[in-house]
Amino acid sequence: MTHTTIGRPDSLTAGEAVAQAAPANTAPAPPAFRRDVAGLRAVAILLVVGHHAGLGFIDGQAGIDVFFVISGFLVTGIMLRGLRQDGRLSLRRFHARRALRLVPASTVVVLGALAAAWHWLPPATRAATAWDAIAAATSTMNLRLATQAAGSAEPSVLQHFWSLGLIAQFYLVWPVLLFVVSLAWARRGRPSTVAVAVALAVCVAASLQLCLRQAAAHDPWAYYGLPARAWEFALGALVALAAHRLARLGPWSAGVLTWLGLGAVAVSAFARVLPGPAAVLPVLGTVLVIAGGCARPAWGARRLLRIKPLQELGRVSFSWYLWHWPLLVLAPYVVGHPLSVPARLALVVVALVPAAMSVAAVENRIRLYHGLRSRPGRALALGGTLTAAAAGLALLALQLPVPVAREPRAAPTAAEVLASGDFTVAQLQQIIRAGVGRRALPADLTPALSRAGGIPHDGGCLAPRAVTLVSYNMRRGCERHGVPTSRKVVVLFGDAHAQQWYDALDVVAHKRGWRVVVFTKADCGAALGTVSRGDGTGPYVECDRWRLRALARIKRLRPAMVVISGRHREGSPLDTVKTAGVDQDWGEAWAESVERIRRTGAVPVVIQDTPVARFDVPRCLAEHPRAITRCNLQVFGSLSLSRLRIVRAMTQVHGATVVDTAAWFCTPTVCPAVIGNTVVYRDDSNLTPAFSRRLGGLLNQELPQ
Repeated sequence: MTHTTIGRPDSLTAGEAVAQAAPANTAPAPPAFRRDVAGLRAVAILLVVGHHAGLGFIDGQAGIDVFFVISGFLVTGIMLRGLRQDGRLSLRRFHARRALRLVPASTVVVLGALAAAWHWLPPATRAATAWDAIAAATSTMNLRLATQAAGSAEPSVLQHFWSLGLIAQFYLVWPVLLFVVSLAWARRGRPSTVAVAVALAVCVAASLQLCLRQAAAHDPWAYYGLPARAWEFALGALVALAAHRLARLGPWSAGVLTWLGLGAVAVSAFARVLPGPAAVLPVLGTVLVIAGGCARPAWGARRLLRIKPLQELGRVSFSWYLWHWPLLVLAPYVVGHPLSVPARLALVVVALVPAAMSVAAVENRIRLYHGLRSRPGRALALGGTLTAAAAGLALLALQLPVPVAREPRAAPTAAEVLASGDFTVAQLQQIIRAGVGRRALPADLTPALSRAGGIPHDGGCLAPRAVTLVSYNMRRGCERHGVPTSRKVVVLFGDAHAQQWYDALDVVAHKRGWRVVVFTKADCGAALGTVSRGDGTGPYVECDRWRLRALARIKRLRPAMVVISGRHREGSPLDTVKTAGVDQDWGEAWAESVERIRRTGAVPVVIQDTPVARFDVPRCLAEHPRAITRCNLQVFGSLSLSRLRIVRAMTQVHGATVVDTAAWFCTPTVCPAVIGNTVVYRDDSNLTPAFSRRLGGLLNQELPQ
């Protein structure tokens, strides 16, 4: 077997120099396989997939941090054990084993995801998917994402390969640095262990400082770049370097370390903002668990980490990570609608099936095959061939024609279609999907950003919070919109998320000859139930009084139809307000309102809520005119899918027509800030009057005749 060596025949080889970094066996050597580390790997993957599945209270980045520390520990331990055995460091053998472990399973997922994306995803995304496949196959996905800063764009089916790219780059750099530093110091007659430890400490300090500086500047390289992440790997490497000394820890001290470390990881998973200083907590927690485990404490956290379920999850963690994300991205396109959180959780559990199959049929079969394991040259050739094949097939896919109907160059036509107001949901979806990845503001943007904050053209019918009388609305002419002389009356009723539909409803009213009456009030939805003030100072009694008076006025008007809408997103005023010790149920509150309207003889219509950005969209567009994907909304953070289902179920039972609008704004995963050439939101949640008016044709199709 060929080993990497440097120097004259009578000089110290690089491998021998690095071997000095392995301390004498004055304490029992830590085992090659650590069951507690396998359990820690299971904890990490649970955090990652739980976050990806939609458990918003979990920050999956803590799991990624744990993986990075474990990678630094394991790869350094592997090298040191090899050095203790023969005193030499074979980079060829090292990379051959990594290739057998990682490349085959990764290649299967890259090619499978590429094929599935070609079949299920919009054709306009095919080129980007092919380039993502090339980046994933060549372990450069982190570099691609950092240069694109595409975190707000349509999620890529392979974007999760960014962390694997970081790990692969660490595997390339660290072994070389290890023996170069050791050789240089050994030739000066100094202990290599000290040299490596000093080098790692310098790496930790410099990398952490860079990470904090880049994070403060919101630089994507703080998240995706190896220089800013190297400190996490380096701390794991330091633990491996000190493993023999850590093995001398007393059982009590070691046990305390493991429990403190596991607690730190748990705490960090529930309250963090990354990248930044908060990353220190899960990293140090992982270091403490691994360090304490070197001494094999009798009562430490390893008892918990060694339980069989965690061991099994740890065994398939790599493959589970590979498979779960493509399934989550593809599934909404397969079924045609966004998945609920329970459905996403079920899907990541299902992902364990291909993960387990991959471990048995691909990973273990290839990794343990003697003809490859004992011949590094063949293993490297296999890894290179698989990488080239995956990248080559992706390059070939780039040459395939894209259907003209989905070409992004149709954007001017999209603007004309939107302006006409005469289009179907399917046509609007094509426009939305074509614009998801648009980087720059269109030249014919409407409205101009300086006017995007304009209110609906209803004459100021949104009653202020302090108002309790509907006479406020009546004095402002809110009963004579649409066709004022018409005998057929339609009422728009609710909060600002109802008011935003005024311009769309006005289009319908002129087409059908309706008189439109507007009863809307700030933060006062149509759902019957005591709500809280926006500042949290108590019940919003002004809303209760105004709403009851509005309903009484609606009854006297005897309208043909009442259109209601309101903010559904968690955090709206109706959330879990207690009156006389009883929680008001969200669905029942909406159902009661629908029932009250139905008793007037009117047809109740519920327009489902629109996405909520939680940031000022026009301001974001003004700040990033050439990177407007930063201003896009993610479906799973901007729509309350559970509440949409509750409102639909509870109101349909009482005879309401429910208008689902999610497809008017979003793909299954992303809601663009600009659709066609029109700004969608005038602030952090409400529609611009321009976009509302463009939806008038669709609303006309959905409302009962």
